[in-house]
Amino acid sequence: MILHGYFRSSAAYRTRIALNLKGVDYEQQDIDLRTGAQRSEAFLRLNPQGLVPALEVDGVVLTQSAAILEWLDETYAEPPLMPGSAIGRAQVRGLIGLIASDIHPLNNLRVLTELRTTFGADQTQIDAWAGRWMVPGFEALTALTAKQGRGWLHGDAPTLADCYLIPQLYSARRFNVDLAPFAALTAIEARALAHPAFAAAHPDRQPGAD
Repeated sequence: MILHGYFRSSAAYRTRIALNLKGVDYEQQDIDLRTGAQRSEAFLRLNPQGLVPALEVDGVVLTQSAAILEWLDETYAEPPLMPGSAIGRAQVRGLIGLIASDIHPLNNLRVLTELRTTFGADQTQIDAWAGRWMVPGFEALTALTAKQGRGWLHGDAPTLADCYLIPQLYSARRFNVDLAPFAALTAIEARALAHPAFAAAHPDRQPGAD
């Protein structure tokens, strides 16, 4: 199994977390987004969209982190990363959607590059842009985990939602977002980073890390 990713990519980060939680052995292939490696002919043959991650499995290439994470949870039973009840699974998917659809896409590399090149945004403006979308999302996550969480975003064990949360908090720090108001989320982060599967997935420990 080969994971094609980039150390700072939130989507690749969440995929590494899930692979580690499942105890799956995999190799990593660094696709340096800073140099445009995602647009190389070789990588486009793997993923015509030119995005990371891409996961090679038995001659098949899986793309889009959401699909990869669902495949992992369906293929490797232990530990389960989705609740047993239909209501619980719907709640976790709601948390995932909040992060993956409403926060992350607005601060990914393609959007930030467009802000810089087309609109001339400087880093201060980029940080403000990222915070504009992260803060309301974190506010909603805080309210939701107060109802659903018992040490993690949902329940008392890591779920796929936590695989999404931890990379987003990492990104928030990159963009100087004030996380002081979100103690419930940073408490989950501290618990996660003490977990070997999350710790091993951290960007600083990956190929290509600065």
